[in-house]
Amino acid sequence: QVQLVESGGGLVQAVASLRLSCVASRSINNFNSMGWYRQTPGSQRELVARITSGGSTDYADSVKGRFTISRDRATNTVSLEMNSLKPEDTTIYYCNAHISGLSSQYDRDYWGLGTQVTVSS
Repeated sequence: QVQLVESGGGLVQAVASLRLSCVASRSINNFNSMGWYRQTPGSQRELVARITSGGSTDYADSVKGRFTISRDRATNTVSLEMNSLKPEDTTIYYCNAHISGLSSQYDRDYWGLGTQVTVSS
């Protein structure tokens, strides 16, 4: 089993910055990718940013140019630097660790409990 612990959420004003961190209970080298998702009540959980084991990154269009995902293998940490925050970024952010199986049915996903980000206008 894998535990993911997020931190760094909070209440900020628009255009401010926040840095979210996610610490994994085992080496992040074990995962094919790690990422940050967010989910508002009544909506599907959506990808915010992802980094693969090879270092490639993906971002949601809504955060490109504002958010940056990074990792630190030494501390098993994945971080999300969020700049120029907007009120519409308000929601709970979840850390994800993904292991790809030989086929998708064997994929495994691990989730943290989430951290709340609130951006006031």
